[in-house]
Parts: sequence; C-alpha cells; structure tokens
Amino acid sequence: MERLANGIEKLKTTASQVEDLKAKLASQEVELNLKNQDAEALITKIGLQTEKVSHEKTIADAEEQKVAAIQAEVSAKQKDCEDDLSKAEPALVAATTALNTLNKVNLTELKTFPNPPIAVTNVSAAVMALMAPRGKVPKDRSWKAAKIFMGKVDDFLQALIHYDKEHIPENCLKVVKEEYLKNPEFHPDLVRTKSFAASGLCAWVINIIRYYEVFCDVEPKRQALSQANTDLDTATGKLETIRKKLVDLDANLRRLTTRFEKATAEKVRCRDEVTRTNRTIELANRLVKGLESENIRWAQSVQLFEAQEKTLCGDTLLTAAFVSYIGSFTRHYRQELVESMWIPFLKSQKVPIPLTEGLDPIGMLTDDATVAAWNNEGLPSDRMSTENATILTNCERWPLMIDPQQQGIKWIKNKYGSDLKVVCLGQKGYLDTIERAVAGGETVLIENLEETVEPVLDTLLGRNTIKKGRYIRIGDKECEYSSRFRLILHTKLANPHYKPEMQAQSTLINFTVTRDGLEEQLLAEVVSTERPDLEKLKSELTKQQNDFKIELKRLEGELLTRLSAAKGSFLGDTVLVEKLETTKLTAAEIECKVFEAKENEIKINEAREFYRPAAERASVLYFIINDLSKINPMYQFSLKTFNIVFHKAIERAEKCDEVQERVVSLKDCITYSVFLYTSRGLFERDKLTFLSQTAFQILLINKAIDPQELDFLLRFNIELSSKSPVHFLSSQAWSAIKTMSMWDGFRGLDRDIEGSAKRWKKLVESECPEREKFPQEWKNKSSLQKLIMLRALRPDRMTYAVRNYVEENMGSKYVEGARMEFAKSYEESSPATPVFFILSAGVNPLKDVESLGKKLGFTIDLGKLHNVSLGQGQEVVAEKALEKASHEGHWVILQNVHLVAKWLGTLEKLLEKYSEGSHPDYRVFISAEPAATPDEHSIPQGILENSIKITNEPPTGMLANLHAALYNFDQDTLEMCAREQEFKSILFCLCYFHACVAERRKFGPQGWNRSYPFNTGDLTISVNVLYNYLEANTKVPWEDLCYLFGEIMYGGHITDDWDRRLCHTYLEEFMHPDMLEGELFLAPGFVAPPNLDYVGYHKYVDDVLPPESPVLYGLHPNAEIEFLTVISDNLFRTILEMQPRDLAIGEGSVQTAEEKVKNVLDDILEKLPEKFNMHEIMLKTSERTPYIVVCFQECERMNLLIHEIRRSLKELDLGLKGELTISSEMEALQSALYYDTVPGSWTKLAYPSTYGLGQWINDLLLRCRELDTWTQDLVLPAVVWLSGFFNPQSFLTSIMQSMARKNEWPLDKMCLTVDVTKKTKDDYGHPPREGAYIHGLYMEGARWDAQCGITEAWLKDLTPAMPVIYVRAIPVDRQETKSIYACPVYKTKTRGPTHVWTFNLKTKEKPARWILAGVALLLSV
Repeated sequence: MERLANGIEKLKTTASQVEDLKAKLASQEVELNLKNQDAEALITKIGLQTEKVSHEKTIADAEEQKVAAIQAEVSAKQKDCEDDLSKAEPALVAATTALNTLNKVNLTELKTFPNPPIAVTNVSAAVMALMAPRGKVPKDRSWKAAKIFMGKVDDFLQALIHYDKEHIPENCLKVVKEEYLKNPEFHPDLVRTKSFAASGLCAWVINIIRYYEVFCDVEPKRQALSQANTDLDTATGKLETIRKKLVDLDANLRRLTTRFEKATAEKVRCRDEVTRTNRTIELANRLVKGLESENIRWAQSVQLFEAQEKTLCGDTLLTAAFVSYIGSFTRHYRQELVESMWIPFLKSQKVPIPLTEGLDPIGMLTDDATVAAWNNEGLPSDRMSTENATILTNCERWPLMIDPQQQGIKWIKNKYGSDLKVVCLGQKGYLDTIERAVAGGETVLIENLEETVEPVLDTLLGRNTIKKGRYIRIGDKECEYSSRFRLILHTKLANPHYKPEMQAQSTLINFTVTRDGLEEQLLAEVVSTERPDLEKLKSELTKQQNDFKIELKRLEGELLTRLSAAKGSFLGDTVLVEKLETTKLTAAEIECKVFEAKENEIKINEAREFYRPAAERASVLYFIINDLSKINPMYQFSLKTFNIVFHKAIERAEKCDEVQERVVSLKDCITYSVFLYTSRGLFERDKLTFLSQTAFQILLINKAIDPQELDFLLRFNIELSSKSPVHFLSSQAWSAIKTMSMWDGFRGLDRDIEGSAKRWKKLVESECPEREKFPQEWKNKSSLQKLIMLRALRPDRMTYAVRNYVEENMGSKYVEGARMEFAKSYEESSPATPVFFILSAGVNPLKDVESLGKKLGFTIDLGKLHNVSLGQGQEVVAEKALEKASHEGHWVILQNVHLVAKWLGTLEKLLEKYSEGSHPDYRVFISAEPAATPDEHSIPQGILENSIKITNEPPTGMLANLHAALYNFDQDTLEMCAREQEFKSILFCLCYFHACVAERRKFGPQGWNRSYPFNTGDLTISVNVLYNYLEANTKVPWEDLCYLFGEIMYGGHITDDWDRRLCHTYLEEFMHPDMLEGELFLAPGFVAPPNLDYVGYHKYVDDVLPPESPVLYGLHPNAEIEFLTVISDNLFRTILEMQPRDLAIGEGSVQTAEEKVKNVLDDILEKLPEKFNMHEIMLKTSERTPYIVVCFQECERMNLLIHEIRRSLKELDLGLKGELTISSEMEALQSALYYDTVPGSWTKLAYPSTYGLGQWINDLLLRCRELDTWTQDLVLPAVVWLSGFFNPQSFLTSIMQSMARKNEWPLDKMCLTVDVTKKTKDDYGHPPREGAYIHGLYMEGARWDAQCGITEAWLKDLTPAMPVIYVRAIPVDRQETKSIYACPVYKTKTRGPTHVWTFNLKTKEKPARWILAGVALLLSV
C-alpha cells in the first residue's frame, strides 16, 4: 500500500512539475543563443590564425626538405670518407704496433752497433729522411749521422710516436719510397734477423708511408665533408628558427581551439539541456496520460487496502483455517464449511470479526500468475485442484496427498523436477535418501503410503528436533536438520483412515479427481484426437495466456517498484521515465494480446464444446466403474487404464463428416467400449447393477428422468399399513400402491386398480408383466414410472424389467450377454498389464491361457510357460519365474494368489518393476478367489487397477449344470465298470444330484442354509468310489453309497444339520433300485434315463429335461419368485448405495444427505418410547414364574436397545450440529440412516431382522407395545406373539419349565408338541391352562391346510401366515412320529444362524417332499 501511495503521489507531482520545466526551458534557450554567438566569433579568429600557421608550415616544410637533402649528402660523403679511412687504419695500427716494439733498451742497443749491417743503416737512413724537419732530407744519412739523429733515445721515441703522419713532406716521401722502400731487403722480417729495434723502425716506416698515401686520397673528401657540414649547420639553424616561429603559432592556435571547444561544449550542453527539458516535458505528459488508468486503479487499490486493514485479521483467520482443515474434504463440503459455517460463525460473535465480503482464500494465498504456472506444470485447471495446490504450497505441516488417480503426484514431480527425491517406504536405502535430504534442505516425496507409517519416521513427521532445532533423530542417528527441508506424503488409497496423531502431524489434501475436473481433461484428450489443430491452438493459447498473466504481474510489479522507488523529481531521470513508459507500453501490448487471446479462446471453446458430450459421458462412466469397488473390492479400475480404453474407443468410433453425428458416434463407442472392458471382469450378478447404474446416470445427466422418481424406485420406502382390497395383490404390494398414489405422477392409481381389477389382475398374473401394456392411461407413463409401478406389483420381475429398460434406453447390444473371447483380452495385455482371473467355484479359466499358449508357442514343454500354484513356500519360485520370464519373454501363471496375502505387496512391486524394460512377449496371468467379505480382501489395489480382470463363472440352470457334470466324463468312463447298467444309472443320478446341489445355491437360504463350495472334484471322486464299490460287491450297496456321498464327499462341506438332512434326502430319493427299472423320477416329468452311451445321455438331457424351474430341484415355483425378489431388492439397494450423495431428492428444493439424515433421526427420536421402569415392574409381583422371568429378560434387553438407539441418535445429532467430532461409529450410523438400513450398533443389541430401517422401527414399536401390555399385570397374554421376542427359545423353554414344575416331569425327558388351530389371535380371550397359544409365524415353501396339514403352496403366496398354534410340553416317549414333518423354525428368511426350534407338523405327504422344498416356519417375513 505504501508503494502504491508513493506511486500515486509521484504521478500527482508530475503534472505540476511540467510548468516549472517550461520556464526553465525558456532561460536555457536564451543562454544557448549567447553561446552560439561566442562560438561563431572564435571560429573567425581561429580561421585567420590557422591560415598563418599553414603559410609558415609551408616554408618550414620547404626548408626541412633542403636540410634533409644536405643531410643526405653529408651522410654519403661521411660514409665515403669513413670507408677510405677504414682502409688506412690497418697501416696505422701496424705502425703503432711497430712503435710498441721499440723501447729505450732496444734503441740503446741499436745505437751501440758500431757498424751495423746495410739493412739496419737503410732503416735508420729512411727514418732520418722521413723525419727531416720541414722536408729537407739530409744528405748524410750514414750510421754515424743516424746515431746523432737519434740522440736521446727517449726523445727519439717520442718523436716517432708524435710524428705528423698526415703531413709528410713530398720530398721526404719521395726519398724514402725511391731509395729504400724499393729495396727488397727493406722488410721487417729480414731486418729482424739483424736487429729487433731496426725491424720495428722498418715496419713503422713502411706502414706510415702506406697510411699517408691513403690519407692523401681521403683528404679532399674530408674537406668536402667539412664544407657540407657547414652548409648543414647553416640550413639547420634556419630551420630551427622557422620551427620556433611555427611552434609559437601552433600554441596560439591551440589556445584558440581550446577556447572554441569549450564554447562548443557549452553550446552543446545548453542544447542538450534544452533537448532534455523538451523530452522530459514530453515524457511527463506521456507518462501522466499513459499511467492515468493506473492512477485510478492504484487509488482504488489503496482504498481497498485501507479497507483490508480492517478485515485483515478475520481474512487471515479464515484463510489459516482453510489451509489447516479443509484439505481432506470434497468440493461440496469445503464450500459448505466456508460459506455456511465459518463465515456465519465469525460474524455472529458478540464482537463480530470483520471479513472481506466474498473473500476467496485462494486469492489471499496465491495469484493468477502462480496458478497459471501450476497449470503449465500439469495441475488440472479445475477449482478443486487449484485449492489443493494452494494448500500444499502454503501449509506448515507436512502435506499428505490422497491421490488415487495419481494426478497430484504427476504435478508434484513436474513442479520440482530433478530436485525432488522420490522414495517408497521399505525400498532399499530410502532412509539414507531422507537423511541426506534433511541435512541438505531438499524436498522429499514419500509415495504410495499405506494407512500406517513406520515408527522410525515418527520424529520426522512430528518435527521433534533436538539441540535447539539444529538436529533431528531418525532411527538411531542424529541428523542435521535444515530449515529448508520439505516433506510431501502421498497415498493411492481412495479412502484411507489415518491415526489421529498422523492427521495432527500432516495436512490431509484430497486430490481425488472430480467429475468436472476429469471432464475437462477428457475433453482435451478427445479434441486433441479429433481436432489436433484446435487442441494444439488451445494448449498454446492457454500457455500463452498463462505466460501473459505471469508477465503482466511481473511488469506491473516492476512498474510500481520503479515509480515508488524513484526519489525526488524522477522526471529528470530520463532512463527511469523511459523504462516506466516501456513497461507500461509492454503491459498495454500484452493486455491487447490477452484480449485478442480471450476472443480466440471463446471461438476455440465454442468449437471444443461440440465434443463436450463425449467427454461428459466418459467422465460419468469412469466414476460409475470407480464406484464398483463398493460392490466388490476386486472391481478396481485405474484412471490410467480407463484412459487407454477411452482412446481406443475414439479410434474405433465410426467416422462422420458432421461433427454432431461424430459426437453421437463417439458417445456410443466410448460407452460400449467401457461396458465391454468392465463387464468381462464382473460377476453375472453384478453386470445388471453396472448396466442399470450406467443407464440411470446417463439419463440423469441428460435430464431425461426425474431424480426424485429414481430415488423412490431405489429406496421404495413403504409402510405396511394397508390391507389389499384385491386378492391378486399382497398387503405389501397394496401398501406400495397407496404410497405411490400420494405422488403427483401416480395420483388415482389405487382407485384405478380397484375399479379395473380384471385388467390389472391380467397384468399382475402375466408370466412376463414387464412386456405387457399397462391398463388405461398408465400405458402412457414414462419408462421409469412403469418400473416403479411394476416394482410394487411384481417385484420378482424387476431384474427382467430393468434389463428391458436398459435395452430400451441404450440398445440391445448391452443386454445380449456375449462373452469376449480370451484371445481379444490377451491382445490388450502387455508386460505392464497382467490378466487377472477372478475365480468362481467349479471353473478353471486357466485352460484358456494354456490353449492360447499352445497356439502361440508358449507351453510348459517348450519352457516358455511357468505355472506356479501359490501356497506355502512357493513365493520364491514365483519370484524366480517372474524374473526369468521378464528377461526371456515367457508367460507366467500365478494361481490362487489369495493364499499368500503377505507376499502380495512384494508381487505388486515386482509387477511394477518388470513392467518397464522387459521383453515384449512377457506376460503375467494371475488368478484369485474373491474374499467372502470386504474386510477379508487382501489383493493390493495396484495389482487390480493395472490388470485386465476376467470372471469365469460356472453354468447356470439345470440344463447347463447337468451337461457340465457329464462333461467331466467320457465314453471310456461309462464302459470302465463290469456292471455297466448299474454304474451308468447311478453315475447319471450322481450328475443330476451334483447339478441339484450346485444350482440350488442360487435360491439362497431356502436352497441351503449356508453356501457351500461344491465342485467337480466331489463328483469325480464320488464316481471313483462308485466304481470301486460296484467292482467289489455283488449287490449295489445303496446305504453305503448314500453315506459315503452324503457324509464324506459332499457332506464334508456341510456344516448345518438341516442342510445335511437335505443332502441325505436327495441321495435317498435318487439312489434307489427303481432307477434300474426305469421307474425313478428325478423330477416331475424327468425319468432316470435308460442304458445309453455318452452322446445319448447328452441328447436325452436336451430332449427330455423339462424347462428350467425350481421344481427340478424339489422346490416350489414360489422359490423362484422369492429368489428373484431378493435379487431385485439387492439390485436396487446396491444401485442406491452407488448414487452420489449430493443427488437431488426433489425438484426445486434439494435435500442434502445431512438434511435427510436429520429428518430420519428426529422422526425416530420422536417415536422412540421411554425405557421400561424395571423397578416398578418387578414390584408388581413377587412371583418369578418362568413366564415372568422371560418377560423381565425381554424388558431388560429392550431397555438396552432403546438406550443405545437414543444415545447414538443424540450423539449423531450433536455431531451434525458441529458440537461433537464425527467418529467412525457416528459416520456408520449416518450412512445407515441415509440408506434406510439398521445401524450395526443397534443390531448387535437387537434381534435378527431383514427389515429396512422404517419397517424395523415400526416392528420395534410393536414389540414395545406387546411388552408394555404384558407388564401391565404380568399375566401371560391370551395369544403370545412369538415373533416379538428377542429370544423366542427362552419363551418356548419356559413352556416346558412351567409344565415340568406343574406335572413334576423331568425337564430333560420332555419335548414340545404343537397343534395348529383353526383360529386367529382375536378368537382367544385368555391363555390355555397348560402351554401357550402363539401367533406371528409364517410358512415358507408350502402352506398349512386345516384338513391335510402341510400342503402345496398357492402360486405367488410366498409366506402364508399360520393360524394360532397351541404349544405345550409332553414327555418325549409320548411324541407322535408318524406322518410328521420335523419343521425347523427360524427367526428370519436368512435362516441359518437364526434357528429357534423344531415343530413337528402333520403331513399326508412324504416328509422328503417338504425337506427338498425347504419348508420352514419363519417368525418374520
């Protein structure tokens, strides 16, 4: 703000400075004119002086040329003389050398010669002649005269030395030359033999003469040289005079020039000042005008900052809370937290905390330029991703990224580049990497965290530093701790649960991809494929826009900094002003480009929008398949593999010229490709769920269906309060009709059904009502509305109806059920994409792998196929096989990996390791059984996500199962036994028995109390036992065979006594001598076949076996209705749980999940009764009869349940209000209330029940009312509602106890007997004297007839109510055993663990019929 204020002030002063600058400019112009005049005068003077200097310089140049000529002549003559003199020099040297040989001694010696030889006298005579004074050569030159001439030796020697060798008289020279030198004996060497001194004198004479002769030649030249030197001195003197004069002139000229230069500089300075002032005025005007917009904007910014000073604390508080707490939430909850909770809370304080209106925390923490840079680094551009990146870069605690789709980690790696140290917990040397990074202040990314972190990192996560924060302990090491160190944590888990301390030490950030974000990414992908030019332009434009934002931010900051930092009058600083203007121009230019880019972006986006429906469809599909893991944790799909499917679908889509047609083609192809890819990895029971959810979500996105109607179809919340007025509809169906009739779309439906009962009866009783037309105007209702009506009328046909609905809205190809060939799935695999077989009992999918391997040359025999069946100790074998196969391009089959759960983490890392750089032929095929419950699931998410998942399920239906059973054998098997007829007949019956027990599982608890893994191994071993027994016995040992098959082979799987009874009954019915006579009916209309061959048996099955029906298994046709109804209910329940929580529940007014839960919670609390006052109840009687004890026990258990319901609901209510932290238990309760299911914390204290929440609460209230009636007087009710007990066994036991006490019978010798009356509850006014009347029981699998006892059930009457039953105790020995069916009593339809008692009911039929039909009594339906 200070910079802005300073900048604005500078701009204000700029305008006022302009006038001062103009006045200054006028005075500068006057001064400039004066300086110009001075400069002109100096120029004239300098011109005259320069002319004079030039004249003198010309004269000097001429003289200088003369001197140079003379100098050249003198130099030549001097050289000539010197050359000649150099010739005389040896003679002179020789003469001197000769003189040096003379001395006083040898001359004295010479003088002493009395009569020297002629050669000596000639030498002395020559010396006398040469030294004759004034050239007068003496005539007497005898030895005597010579001795006198030499006189004193010293003087004579000096005379020789100082002899004037350059002026020898001509006469003397002539005499010497003619008289002596011509004498051949006049030679120093010859004379030396006579006298050494004479020899020296001889040499002197000769050389002096020679020197003189040369000197005489040189002398004229020397004279000429002397004259030339004289002339040179004269000329040089004259030149020096002229030069001196010229120097004076030059000095004067320099003085004038210096004055001129100074004047010129002054003139230039003045002109520059004028120019600068002009330019400053011009710049000032331009600057004021150019920064006019900034002046306004900055003034507004200053006002804004001043306002922000007041709200700064509140804004900072809200932003800090945003960074600290909001990261783990989804977009919807983030918005709700900020807008609906935090801001109202801050404003509602006694002293309201000021906040900026419409504050965006992101704007407080970052700016567009930074966000643009993040987008360029690969961060998705949606709001959620921007928030996440802002939190990550600003949080003080270590960020922990929840990133199942790996988009966040991709951005982080691009952002930090090579500076980022990436490690995984457990990898080799990861601690060393972390230690180095901690010391060096580097950034570390720990990826793929699980829900727990190794304790060695606790100190690092908690930043528990030591030694004043300079060191930290990691393990047993003390590491230097750099303040620049940064740790980023990452997990692929979609919904991790971390310990509180972990959450306190880190900032959780939810990077889970959003539908909008993914849609934008996929739109870019589809456009880049369809219109690469457009997407490239868009990408470049986006990058350019981002760069522009960054540059604009930088320029504006630079502009403000320069303007604010300028001191004093900055207009004088031209460089600064020009930079300010350049910056402004650049910013303006960029703004223009940004505007152009935005216009282009609008055009590009318009073109891109044509392809949005395809991207939207793909995004919806991804989230649908991503939610499939809620059904089964084996259904894991990664965004990476989804993208591959998406791109292949685009390539395969039909080409069209019209864009709209192409988009339709893309949507269809993407949808179908995803369907094929996904459905091959789904079990059959889940494929319709996936299809339905896909259809519903697509229609919701297209706004083709009403979300409120869909919600009703899925929930189908109805209250059983209405009795049906028409006999073809049950009370439950009629209650649904009444509930629907309150909706606008279904008003009058109940009246129409009553008024046109025949038409509606025809529809309801139709074999395929989903294909029939609805009566009257109801046939014009939408497909979804018809589904809703059909769910009320015929819930058992809903799977077929939904399949038709999908076909109608998406096309028949989705419901054809064609299975993809394994070879095609193989083509999609790669070294990085294994094939994962999800196993089913009785199926071996690896045969497909071996078959394809045989075709492609990958077999065990060739050493190219490694088949490892996992189990104890096989992990090492598997690891070696993977390593070898990855290098050499082999196939590896890893069977039953679920058996080595602890090794699967290693397997995941190995698969990831060998996914890159391996041989292209390398493949991995994995098989595993799905876990029974999600808690037992052990297959790592990474393996499942990156694999092509394929399910193989056993055949369904009796026909397919019977054929499959026969396929385990061949003609050779049929012929291997000596007793062929018995063997074949029993083998076929065993096959039918196997098909029965295997397929009966689909009927749920009515088929088997518990599900058993019967498999083909049971059948083949049984046949082997049959062969051995027939070979060893003369008669067929029927009982032995039944026991072996029923107790050991198949019975070995069975854990429930009632199921064991069923298995025995099957074998007793099928293993019968009548089969050998062709009189045994395996099912109505299906006689055991005669003696046939292998092909004949298959043909017999195809020709004779009746159509598929529960009757083939001994069940009533109603069993299929029940089975289909359960499947339908499960289908809708699953689809409901897959719906997004923010789905609109009503048009106009959208009810959030929390609001719905709150409504349900309040409704239950309002209805919930108070606890029973046990103290008051116990005071009513002192008796403690068995019945009263049961009453007390039931009241106590009800109190516990009511207390838990009230406690948990109130706790959740506080949690929803924000007054308590939501715990995992509260979260589970909230989810249960939302989905209309009974919470687990309640069921632990309650009784078994299959009801939804609404019906369960109503049932609870009925139980409370029943107990309340009983506790009024503690008298046994006239008819006891057995179903209303927590523990009905205790009441039945109390009947035995009462009668045992009354009759004094031993309790262990007693049993209960039941008599089914013909009356209803209302017919009784008081209890019996012994025993009790009970009601509330229903029969499943048959019905009760007053005349016949148990009899065939009526069609569609699944669980007819039983009349009042009279229960009493009798001694065991009085128990009736004839025509009795031991009927099990269960609390619910789930049977199994809910068994209560066994009631012996009368029957005229064989008990075996009811055993096979699964007849039982149920306490609730």
